[in-house]
Amino acid sequence: MPSSDANGGAKPAIVRQAVIQPLRRAAIFLVVSINPDPASEDAARAIFADLSKLIRAVGFREPDAQLTCVLGVGSDAWSRLFGSPRPAELHPFKEIIAGPRHAVATPGDLIFHIRAEREDLCFELETQILASLGEAISIEDEVPAFRYFDNRDLLGFVDGTENPVEDEATEAVFMVDEDPPFAGGSYVIVQKYLHDLAAWNALSTETQEKIVGRTKLSDIELDDSVKPTSAHNALTTIEENGVEKKIFRANGAFGQPAKGEFGTYFIGYARSPRITEQMLQNMFVGRPPGNYDRLLDISRALTGTLFFVPSFTFLDSVTPPAAAPAAVAETSNGSSSRGGAASDGSLGIGSLKGLASDE
Repeated sequence: MPSSDANGGAKPAIVRQAVIQPLRRAAIFLVVSINPDPASEDAARAIFADLSKLIRAVGFREPDAQLTCVLGVGSDAWSRLFGSPRPAELHPFKEIIAGPRHAVATPGDLIFHIRAEREDLCFELETQILASLGEAISIEDEVPAFRYFDNRDLLGFVDGTENPVEDEATEAVFMVDEDPPFAGGSYVIVQKYLHDLAAWNALSTETQEKIVGRTKLSDIELDDSVKPTSAHNALTTIEENGVEKKIFRANGAFGQPAKGEFGTYFIGYARSPRITEQMLQNMFVGRPPGNYDRLLDISRALTGTLFFVPSFTFLDSVTPPAAAPAAVAETSNGSSSRGGAASDGSLGIGSLKGLASDE
């Protein structure tokens, strides 16, 4: 049943961003910082208006490729762009240092998580997003990623087996009434990890399986009688009041073999960042302290940032200032897209039905 407003009328359904998606063949993780001036902040607000149009324009070329993009906003950027109210649990990423293990905190005002079944669509959408933002931003990180064989990471294990699905995923990812102004929103934490594959491959398969907590070939969870308490999947299992709390992972494999670079881009969505933060605390510090995740003996975190992912319904309420038309980005095939706000200063995205959501 639809909810009602104070006057008894039906409230419109909240349109969520397209967070919950199957793992796609291609992805781009783009993290940017907004330059510290009013014009740059205006350009950042305008991308909220333009993003839906850009996704539709690029995705229309190959609808079966399932192009999507999720936009998240960092703590400092929220204060600059929107002020108050702000999401109750939005804050900078919490750095963790435990001996040689370091979960670093790195800059980032906006994240664009682009996914599709075709790499060229991801590439084109990123090109258009950057053209719209122009000189308003600086790039903090750009990671093209891919789906590796049967959803495995570069360590050879299936990644994301325990992801929630359907109603359980919606319950895990999206806020409902705990922070009413931001219902339908989510929090996302990202980290870029590099792996020492030579050291990892020197370990026996049995040792690797005990570190991960699953069998390598068949992807079956090890029995508690043989699984160490330091296993990755043991430390990342979080319970509150006897109920397991899940997050939705959409990790991507990346690398440059010629440079000896092999990595995993971790991205975890949840209705509260507290769940993912507890997982990281268990991994880096240990549960109890010292009983840490042995994956960190061969994996190093290079980045760490926390963002809030507002609903499209919230974005629809944002009206960027009227601005002069932005430059047109033209790609090799002659396509073009014009950034900037609509000439009337409105949000300028029309119906949100054209963009896939998790409704």
